[in-house]
Amino acid sequence: MASKSYFEIVFILGFALVCTNAKDKVFNVLLYGAKGDRVTDNSKAFLNAWTDACKWNGKATLLIPSGVYMVYGAIFVGPCKGSALAVQIKGVIRAPTDPKIFCNSSWITFQYLNNLEIEGGGTLDGQGASAWGKQKCVRPSTLTFNFVKNAVVHDIHSKNSKSFHFNLFSCNNMTFSHVSIKAPGNSPNTDGIHMGFSTNIKVLDSNIATGDDCISMISGSKNINISGVTCGPGHGISIGSLGLSRNEVVKNIHVKNCTLIATQNGARIKTWAPSSAGSVTTITFEDIIMKKVWNPIFIDQHYCPTHNCSRKVSSVQIKDVTFNNIRGTSNSVAAVTFDCSASFPCREIHLNDINLAYNGHGHVISSCANAKGKATGKESPPSCLKSSLNS
Repeated sequence: MASKSYFEIVFILGFALVCTNAKDKVFNVLLYGAKGDRVTDNSKAFLNAWTDACKWNGKATLLIPSGVYMVYGAIFVGPCKGSALAVQIKGVIRAPTDPKIFCNSSWITFQYLNNLEIEGGGTLDGQGASAWGKQKCVRPSTLTFNFVKNAVVHDIHSKNSKSFHFNLFSCNNMTFSHVSIKAPGNSPNTDGIHMGFSTNIKVLDSNIATGDDCISMISGSKNINISGVTCGPGHGISIGSLGLSRNEVVKNIHVKNCTLIATQNGARIKTWAPSSAGSVTTITFEDIIMKKVWNPIFIDQHYCPTHNCSRKVSSVQIKDVTFNNIRGTSNSVAAVTFDCSASFPCREIHLNDINLAYNGHGHVISSCANAKGKATGKESPPSCLKSSLNS
């Protein structure tokens, strides 16, 4: 066979180079008309860049470079064509303060996506002070994830969300690491990471300071691992509230190596009373440091934030819950409180090496109602659990 000509070789090499480069491409929002001038609404520019990135048959990166970008709202929808999609936020994305614009359930949403990465060291500024306690409309979450799987969110800052900072619904296999979430302690409903109907979620090595739960897990939260989180101010790391709908289930939750500082609660499970049937099972809180926490260990089956509820019983069964190596200081005398349902007592509650001291004069105590289980190791405060054959 005749040897290829010089031009044929150049063409083949050039085609190969193009094919190689086609695998990865950066879509810079500036090339789509975005302006980091703090004023211009960049929603359309961001979405146009996303559309092209989503169509790219390879790995695509949506780049938000340095600058302050006003975005009224954006929904980034998949599925996308390529093997993976990254959103690199290097600048600041800022939310509007006009309620005619922001009255919505979400500000920035990612949905129906597989293999997503969000990173870059940038900041999402919800400008929540414009809405906290002032607007009666629905306040938006900063980042909403709906039906997202195989995603990583890391090295991102979220501040002053109008409502939840990160909100997950029906997601699978997502990891949050090295995220910073900040809002004042008196900002309402600014949960750091809120999840429901989601499985295989990890929250690692992050700092969360909010006016509500640092992390909240409601119905359908399964196989959740939380480690290395510093929480405070806020309402703690919470399961619930549960029981408003039928057959709500939370199971396989593992919270480890976390520090809670001056939070309203520490490790908490909360259900409404009265409530529909449901269950909370296989829960572990371990190696947790409490610093001036008001309710370090708390199961509350008469949850009622409005203080205008009945004392009827909860129908949510709480079972197989372990608190291991919980230490530090409590701002309340009752450092361990199990206020469980009379109809469905808490079962298989395990306390091991609890070492909590009162941040005041005197000693901490335990308070138990309808709670069955056992305590081993260090007991400070002394356990009030009732043993049973089914504990």
